[in-house]
Amino acid sequence: MEKLKKTLDSVLETALVSIMGGIVLSIVWQVISRYVFNSPSEYTDELSRYLLIWVGVLGAAYVTGTRGHISLDFFIKKYFTKQLGALDVFSNLLIIAFAFVVLIIGGGRLVFITLSLGQISAALQVPLGYVYSVLPIGGAIIVFYSIYHIYSPKKDLE
Repeated sequence: MEKLKKTLDSVLETALVSIMGGIVLSIVWQVISRYVFNSPSEYTDELSRYLLIWVGVLGAAYVTGTRGHISLDFFIKKYFTKQLGALDVFSNLLIIAFAFVVLIIGGGRLVFITLSLGQISAALQVPLGYVYSVLPIGGAIIVFYSIYHIYSPKKDLE
């Protein structure tokens, strides 16, 4: 399971850096085309918006895997030191429930509905279901990381 996590971490790091690079290039091209060529690009705004959705959801999944998310654990570590393991399992179970219901099931339904209705983005002319597909993908990654944290050593809780 450790090898799978490291591989997933590496894939996500590469994907996130690539997506951020795509956002930067898209915005730079928009500025150049607008102010240098006096002909603003038609697709860069939409492209950067959709890439931002992807980087947001995949970034949240990556941060879940590295346990870098915000946690207000001052009082928990001060008063509940004996129950840290149980509280960690409980919080990971809540994360799994949220990710499964909202991101995987809800996001999967959103993808299915937008693909079956044939909704297409205005400028890029891509099916919106492809844009929204990051929701169940990110949800599945979050579920994996949460399960990993339940069964992994708790050395980062101290």
